[in-house]
Order: sequence, then C-alpha cells, then structure tokens
Amino acid sequence: MALIFWSSAQSVGGDIPEWGHVLAHFVEYALLAALWLWALRLRIGRHAFAAAALITVAYAVSDEIHQSFVPGRFSDPFDVLADALGAATALGLAYLSYARGRASTRRTQSQSNG
Repeated sequence: MALIFWSSAQSVGGDIPEWGHVLAHFVEYALLAALWLWALRLRIGRHAFAAAALITVAYAVSDEIHQSFVPGRFSDPFDVLADALGAATALGLAYLSYARGRASTRRTQSQSNG
C-alpha cells in the first residue's frame, strides 16, 4: 500500500499508453488483494475473501482521492474499475484454487473412510 501511495504521489512522467496504465492498475491491485487474502485467511477464515475485496477497493478509492491533490494527476473512476477488476480476478482465482483443494481433500477423506 505504501508503494502504491508513493507512486500515486509522483507527477506523471513520460507517455504511458492507456493499456499500460490500465494494466498497471489491474496488476497492482490484484497483488494487493492477494496479499490481503494471504494476511487475513488464517485470522478470519472464510470471511477473508470479502475482507480482502473490501479493503482493496476502499484503498483504490482513497488512492484516487489522494491523486486528485497531486499536481499533474487527477482522479479517474475508471482507474477504480481497473483496480476492482484486478482484485476480483485475483480473489476469484484464489477461491477456485481453494475450492479445488477442498474438493480434493473431501474425495481423499471419503476414499480412506470407505
């Protein structure tokens, strides 16, 4: 989060293509959501997915507000959309992996009990 805050505080430099800008937002917030999930999963269990999503999107909104005060930067709701899509993608993939692991564990347990 500190790295995102720092990069948001920098004045825009160079010509970044729009797709690169969107991709950067997507990847940054996918990683942030994955890190929050990792940090919360043992502490709050199944609620970690929702908590990671809420924290990540709330930070995305606060980051856009922060950018509106930086010279040469502006707040863009489409950036929040890219951030939320990145977070949703990371959390969705993590959930699929989690569900697949649980199904595999149940199969293994039912085979050893049967």
